[in-house]
Amino acid sequence: MRTVTLGRQMNLAAGAGGGAHRPLIIGIFLAFVLVTLGITFWAGRRTSGTSDFFAGGRSFTGFQNGLAISGDYMSAASFLGVTGTIALFGYDGFLYSIGFLVAWLVSLLLVAEPLRNSGRFTMADVLAFRMRQRPVRTAAGISTIVVSIVYLLSQMVGAGSLVALLLGVEGGTAKKVIILGVGALMVVYVTVGGMKGTTWVQMVKAGLLMAGTTLLAVLLLHRFGWNLSSLFGAAGHASGKGSAFLEPGLKYGATSVSKLDFLSLGVALVLGTAGLPHILVRFYTVPTAKVARHSVNWAIVIIAAFYLMTVVLGFGATALVGPKLIKASNPAGTTAVPMLAERLGGGTGSTAGAVLLSVISAVAFATILAVVAGLTLASSSSFAHDLYAQVIRKGRATEKQEMRAARLAALGIGAVSIVLSMFADKLNTAALVALAFAVAASANLPTILFSLFWRRFNTRGALCSIYGGLVSAVVLVVFSPVLSGKPTSLLPHADFSWFPLENPGVVSIPIGFLLGWAGTLLAGDEPEQHAKYAELEVRSLTGAGAH
Repeated sequence: MRTVTLGRQMNLAAGAGGGAHRPLIIGIFLAFVLVTLGITFWAGRRTSGTSDFFAGGRSFTGFQNGLAISGDYMSAASFLGVTGTIALFGYDGFLYSIGFLVAWLVSLLLVAEPLRNSGRFTMADVLAFRMRQRPVRTAAGISTIVVSIVYLLSQMVGAGSLVALLLGVEGGTAKKVIILGVGALMVVYVTVGGMKGTTWVQMVKAGLLMAGTTLLAVLLLHRFGWNLSSLFGAAGHASGKGSAFLEPGLKYGATSVSKLDFLSLGVALVLGTAGLPHILVRFYTVPTAKVARHSVNWAIVIIAAFYLMTVVLGFGATALVGPKLIKASNPAGTTAVPMLAERLGGGTGSTAGAVLLSVISAVAFATILAVVAGLTLASSSSFAHDLYAQVIRKGRATEKQEMRAARLAALGIGAVSIVLSMFADKLNTAALVALAFAVAASANLPTILFSLFWRRFNTRGALCSIYGGLVSAVVLVVFSPVLSGKPTSLLPHADFSWFPLENPGVVSIPIGFLLGWAGTLLAGDEPEQHAKYAELEVRSLTGAGAH
């Protein structure tokens, strides 16, 4: 009898509740989507040039930009993937939250202010300031697009799982159709709204996400008498692992390889944020370096509160929903939070449960849309401003041509992301984001830091660092268990995973730094670049001459 009951519960979980409340769920969900589209078209009418399209006219305050940065950073991987990982693996999943949070200290201390002072629209503006323009902009543009597409995969996969749960549909074909729809919305946001529209959507989404997360955390803590010990104890009992669920080692402590994988994950998360293109471009949307610092301060406060709440929600999902039901709905745990929301509202079939499920799912979907818009904008801007305007047209492109190239690039990048996402639906969104962080930390971060702080750094060093870090990270991912060798791999029926780690950061990040250093020394001294460094140093520290 217990087996039959459990099977029935799993079927209900996979369908996100009964069909009686389906019109209500879909109605609330569509309302959220229509609001964000309205904001996009409203902002699109106020976008008139490249400064508006790429940098939002540099008109946002520190709080507004901090809220938008939070909206860009608190992705589906955080809300769905991290909480799902905590729900399935306990303490080891919690390590994701810590890594994402600590990463902001690197951005605040090393990157935010000097990058804002030195650049204009993209990361390549800083890298090419004292280097040869065309080769460095080409390398930076390619790296930006690759990192953005890897990050986009996680968001699209999360969208497919989330909306499938919300609409009660099953099967791979339904998820593929959903991913196609998300991609279409993503392209509309970027091509119509540009940076202004994307920023306002991110601000609204951050507010909604914090409100939704806080509501769930309050309801959950109230359920357990505001006693975290009771919550964690119930989670340990429901997990079937007991106290081991609350201790390190459930996911990353079994073997020396898994421990090394954890180290690789931690390094990638902590260092990757400072190299993420869609985060870096946010520093250009404010008028001064002082406002850029305020932006990051606000972002840290908001992000810290959010990640602390994800810990509560992850353990709460284990305690109230249970790992068996969560895995039945989604093997990677991506739907743990929506299922928790339904349970807190009264359970399957209840009106309050359906309303809370639909609101939280709509907030999560708005989260996905805002992040994919930011990623697509960063990559399409890099293509238009760096590859098209500076490399292909050699600086002779007009503002109108540059914006047209950005819109066409958004279409192309969206199409590639949609196709790849359709084959990655079994992967955990948090794991996919960690890969994007590893690629960003391997290719972008060494070049940014060397450019800002090493006088001798030159063009060959920049190219070696970007291409070396990028190629090493991507190659190691291709030959890792992420792509083959496991039931949850992208190609589960193949096995060419000779690299044992799921995250390449511990190997590829040092390679990026070492190749940048070696390439610089092998190129010899370049006195003309030293003179440009002096100018860059003054600009990065004071903001003198910044756009």
